[in-house]
Amino acid sequence: MRTDRCGDLRITDVGRTVTLCGWVDRRREHGEHLAFVDLRDRSGVVQLVVDGAHDLRSEFVLRATGTVRERPADTANEALATGEVEIEIEAVEVLSVAEPPPFPLDERTDIDEVLRLRHRYVDLRRPRLQHNLEVRAQVNSAVRRAMEEQGFIEVETPMLVASTPEGARDFVVPSRKEPGSFYALPQSPQIFKQLCMVGGLDRYYQIARCLRDEDLRSDRQFEFMQLDAEASFVSQEDVLGFISFAVSAAAEAVTGERPGDIDRISWEEAMERYGSDKPDVRFGMELIELTEVFANTEFRAFQAPCVKGIRVPGGSDISRSRLDDLTDRCKAWGAKGLVWMRVTPDELDSPVDKFLTDDERAGLRTAMNAEVGDLLLLVADERRTVRHILGLLRLELGRPPLTAGGLNFLWVVDFPLFEGLDDVGNPIPAHHPFTMPHEDDIGLLDDGDRL
Repeated sequence: MRTDRCGDLRITDVGRTVTLCGWVDRRREHGEHLAFVDLRDRSGVVQLVVDGAHDLRSEFVLRATGTVRERPADTANEALATGEVEIEIEAVEVLSVAEPPPFPLDERTDIDEVLRLRHRYVDLRRPRLQHNLEVRAQVNSAVRRAMEEQGFIEVETPMLVASTPEGARDFVVPSRKEPGSFYALPQSPQIFKQLCMVGGLDRYYQIARCLRDEDLRSDRQFEFMQLDAEASFVSQEDVLGFISFAVSAAAEAVTGERPGDIDRISWEEAMERYGSDKPDVRFGMELIELTEVFANTEFRAFQAPCVKGIRVPGGSDISRSRLDDLTDRCKAWGAKGLVWMRVTPDELDSPVDKFLTDDERAGLRTAMNAEVGDLLLLVADERRTVRHILGLLRLELGRPPLTAGGLNFLWVVDFPLFEGLDDVGNPIPAHHPFTMPHEDDIGLLDDGDRL
């Protein structure tokens, strides 16, 4: 059907007769008897030189045969991998005609997501989506190789399972043979991988599909894929090592560079410094402890168990309306309010400045390493609330685009099992119980009162 892919042709192919198949990406008329057609497939785009009489429109599917020739120097396209060559076409076969597409396929156009999903088969022709799928495949392949190098066996666990109590609602499938009975789709392979360990498989993994009927968010969907692994006779260090090796291999497959050792911090440190148990460490703006600065304050808003702040470098030009909006959002997130201060050469420009003493102003500047032009944002409340609010503000005001800053991996360890007691004295879970207790706390399992 074809001898080559469109994006694979180079200057070394000049003189060859090739047959290509692909979609018409763009057509440009060059007089009455000549036209240039960009032919596209997954590998890229190449220019065809065709008779202008051919009726070749956008998204027509072609099979074209011709001779590779070098482009004139003044028409070479450095933006294309095939930009030094073109194909002088001798025969063209239209395999499929097409109506005008519902939206442009170039990357310069911002397309409504609903429209894209309605015409998903067209959307998938866009180079960016095809690139994303290729990267995903490369990551999966690298992860599989890395796990198998470490002695893991890939086991595909069942998709029709019994319903078990987990963190979300099940998707259910009715049984044809047992009316009124249902299978559940797995929220995770948790039970099955434990069976693999009891069965002596020693080291198991799979890139598992998980399905959970829960409210959708940007980081939560009905179905998702995860690297699922389990191993027998191992320590925490072993587990961290297995996964670090796989993650590093995946990163190398995509970027060409293997990251160094992955840093490690405790859950408590992550919450204190970043206000999140999954911190983005590509940028600073860490949470700064200010409780001691205001230990003896007469300003009632700061008479709280915890006072913390973040410094937004150069943020003093943020408008008052934007600050009011941030204050409203903090209240919606659970804070009593938000105190803001603009750092000027002579003072802290803030509605609350008049309530602070000179020592408090000086201590605040020193603790936050404040410089002229910065914006200081402070929250006072229970420590848990303060960390949560400032963690969200930090991301809102400082987080760089996902494509900026490189890959900064981080292990967060020593998560708590409980975060406190409810109104009747029952412990509030902070994490699922499928983890070993910290060695220092194992004794608590035998002492219900202390636990």
